[in-house]
Amino acid sequence: MYHGWTCDANQMHPVRQGLCRERAYRSWYSTRALVLTLTSMAESNLDRLRNLMKVTSQPAVTIATAEEVYALNLVRDAAADQGMACFRWTLTGGLGDATIEDDGSAQDTASPEKALASIARDRRPGIYALLDLGPHIGDAKVSRALREAMFRANEQAQLIVLIDHERIAAPAIRQYAAEFEIHPPDIEEIERVVRSQLRSHHRHTPIEVDVKRSEWEAMIRNLRGLTRRQIRNIVSEVVRDDHRFDSHDLPEIIARKREYVRADGLLEFIDAPASLDDIGGLKTLKKWLSSRLLTTEAEAEEHGLDSPRGVLMLGVQGAGKSLCAKAISTAWKRPLLRLDPTALYDRYVGASEDRLRTALRQAELMAPIILWIDEIEKGFASMGNTSGDGGLSRRMFGSLLTWMQEHREPVFLVATANDIESLPPELMRKGRFDEIFFVDLPAEEARDAILKIHLRKRQLDPKDFDLPALIEITDGYSGAEIEQGIVSARHEAFASREKVTTQRLIEVFKASPPLSVTMAEKVAELRHWAQDRCVMAD
Repeated sequence: MYHGWTCDANQMHPVRQGLCRERAYRSWYSTRALVLTLTSMAESNLDRLRNLMKVTSQPAVTIATAEEVYALNLVRDAAADQGMACFRWTLTGGLGDATIEDDGSAQDTASPEKALASIARDRRPGIYALLDLGPHIGDAKVSRALREAMFRANEQAQLIVLIDHERIAAPAIRQYAAEFEIHPPDIEEIERVVRSQLRSHHRHTPIEVDVKRSEWEAMIRNLRGLTRRQIRNIVSEVVRDDHRFDSHDLPEIIARKREYVRADGLLEFIDAPASLDDIGGLKTLKKWLSSRLLTTEAEAEEHGLDSPRGVLMLGVQGAGKSLCAKAISTAWKRPLLRLDPTALYDRYVGASEDRLRTALRQAELMAPIILWIDEIEKGFASMGNTSGDGGLSRRMFGSLLTWMQEHREPVFLVATANDIESLPPELMRKGRFDEIFFVDLPAEEARDAILKIHLRKRQLDPKDFDLPALIEITDGYSGAEIEQGIVSARHEAFASREKVTTQRLIEVFKASPPLSVTMAEKVAELRHWAQDRCVMAD
């Protein structure tokens, strides 16, 4: 059993003694468990907020977060450290002392207009935390009242803090507000949150913790990239039924994390083949991956080697660029996450850039991983000009390039592209990627492997087929087209209650000419361009 902590309530931090359990927990958690280290010298969220409050000349601060309670506790603690009063407003509770739970006594200030008017009249120095005011700012009266309160705030040594689930986009408000970003927890804080949640659960229902140190570290590592609330929810869920926290909970932790990541809509977990044997062809790429495997381990630093940063995959559509991303994930045994650039775009000014930064930061927190951006040229379709979207695509693409150059976490980027004409020169510059691979249509040996893989996948024995004949007929077909031909023949045979034969497969392939025929000029042009510019993946 891992004995790094105990569930004994008598050994809690002294600040809990004699206080309301929930309020004590929140206060202790926000003031004592705030060591965040995104880099070795990073400040805690509390330190960063305190510093912002000291130096900002703006009358307001905006905080966009899904961790409302955590954010409110930060504001309370920062106010207490500076000896300032702290007030809180909610639509249901009105305006009142932030250190006292809502009791409904401030209903006369429940409306946004009345609350803001009260703040504007109040001459007392203090910090006013307004929760979920953002949706009401669209109302002209509320917007006017908020600006009047902000105009008075500097004169009266006040600071208005707007805590919302989404970024406030109203330009009339944003020009008077400084933004504060809550950093997610690092490994050390995740460990403290897990311990705290286990203790909290144990106080109500005794639980048994039985994990080895290596298992504990694996669990903590797999919680990276989640919010504090999500981590607490997962811990509660895995111990709820059997009242145990042990190695059997790791798969459930991973599954729940995938659900949370999928719900965010920014990154998506992608399943990769269990073995490189499930991937036909790509001999050169596989050899390259094998030679770089050392640099994905801790010993790389001892040899003065840098971790590989990424590859750009160009090639014929359907030739296997996406499969290359899965091959890398399989070879290096790293999770594969896909970033869809089109999902980043938002109608509000600045929101799209925020979503990109959030996605990239989340990827870093989940490292080591493989980050896959599919069809990168489509995701940043207007990056070559500023007329279509006011320069948004160009700014976002610039942010991505900067991150590619400067990030230090072991995030290996795999970008795929079909249209080389849409790729800006700066993407191709050395240093952005370790290598640029061209994924061509499969040659004979690769087609042989691809045919065998997909025949077996459909419960068909390759020995029952004339493989040389199939290899010949599929010349010019991509791996995806070969797979679909086998799938189509399988369906036809099932419908007619017959077996899949070599002749049926040949007929299917003849009836569906490949992309290399229907777009012969485009494929030839792409091959010519890649000849002296790329490394052939196979």
